[in-house]
Amino acid sequence: MNDAATGWRPPAVDKVLRWPAVEALAAQAGRAIVTDAIRDTLQAARQADAAPDDATIAAEVDRRVAAVTAPRLRPVYNLTGTVLHTNLGRALLPEEAIAAMANAARQPAALEFDLASGGRGDRDDIVAERLCKLTGAEAATVVNNNAAAVLLVLNTLAQRREVLVSRGELIEIGGSFRLPDIMRRAGCKLVEVGTTNRTHARDFAENVTGRTALLLKAHTSNYVVQGFTAEVPEPELAGIAHDAGAPFAVDLGAGALLDLAALGLPPEPTPRDTLASGADLVTFSGDKLLGGPQAGLIVGRADLIAKLKKNPLKRALRLDKVTLAALEAVLALYDDPDRVVQRVPTLRLLTRPAADIRALAERLRPALAKAYPDFDVTVADCDSQIGSGARPMDRVPSAALRLTGRGSALKRLAAGLRALPTPVIGRVQDGALWLDLRCLEDSEGFAAQLPC
Repeated sequence: MNDAATGWRPPAVDKVLRWPAVEALAAQAGRAIVTDAIRDTLQAARQADAAPDDATIAAEVDRRVAAVTAPRLRPVYNLTGTVLHTNLGRALLPEEAIAAMANAARQPAALEFDLASGGRGDRDDIVAERLCKLTGAEAATVVNNNAAAVLLVLNTLAQRREVLVSRGELIEIGGSFRLPDIMRRAGCKLVEVGTTNRTHARDFAENVTGRTALLLKAHTSNYVVQGFTAEVPEPELAGIAHDAGAPFAVDLGAGALLDLAALGLPPEPTPRDTLASGADLVTFSGDKLLGGPQAGLIVGRADLIAKLKKNPLKRALRLDKVTLAALEAVLALYDDPDRVVQRVPTLRLLTRPAADIRALAERLRPALAKAYPDFDVTVADCDSQIGSGARPMDRVPSAALRLTGRGSALKRLAAGLRALPTPVIGRVQDGALWLDLRCLEDSEGFAAQLPC
């Protein structure tokens, strides 16, 4: 049928399918997907009153098929300056964890099968022993993230009863996810004690009643209250809880397993230290400072862990075999304290010397200046942050490639970088696009895809 405006006669769909290039594309992507792309291409040409030649049609079909089949979860270069970026997937996994995940995915695994007895096993056993060794806990269990860990603790130990929390620790994490909301969903009653900036031991002691089921401390890792402040030390909170016959739980959030101060980083409480201070249960994340996959880890008293594992919610929140394989592999790396910092990407990136990052920026600056001649490209000192709520006021010295330009030009530049084969994500700040290189380890791949 001829197009009325151009006199163009579109080829039949079956004919286009027989073109060698399109036929090869169908063999690769599937006939149904390619057929839909052909119909859409021809329809778009009719609506635009265009008269494309065969090569143009084939190219457009290829483009449409590529758009449909491209994965939505794409790798990117994280040059934002935030090492643990929630929107970019948080911790990068060590190669050992990636290999373990692949092995678990491609073949059957003894997930809940006891090879010694031939009977049913417990999937928590895959990581529990290592977690106990690393934290000094009596027992451990794992769920799919730290929010789930807190939910499980609250629902198991305090359903229809009261939980005491300092008013200054009623945290909100990403996505407007609030601790009071979790407590409400867990079926327990929140009892706020103290004030936003100052809470004393007497505030907890005076609010303990026969309905008190738990004292909870939430580590305020995603904000800082400064000035006229006071909080109750963990040993005192533990004493108040135990005098009342209630457990004391601490939500650590970031959950570093190492002494970060010894690595030259801002200090962060560890599960081991927190348990030693009197906590009965400690919850923390797997994909933050631990450097593993997304998971919620719970360590502490054996009797309390046993109660958590009997809660029906535990099954709904449990980890799959692939995640457990990754977590086991990452925890195993901590058996070698001399090399764990270099083998766990999160720790390696956080401890990367600023001088090395600046040297990398100096090497890459000419390529970037050539690719974007309309912008002034300089090497600038900057500060990276840990991210994912860990020590928001603390910074780690770094270096960046700084591209200056006007607002609209910077927006187009940022969009162009995001459109590269492997998108580059930086940050626009103070009239410049900053590309913090702390997390850039594949500098050759980054440079190779820049415009010529």
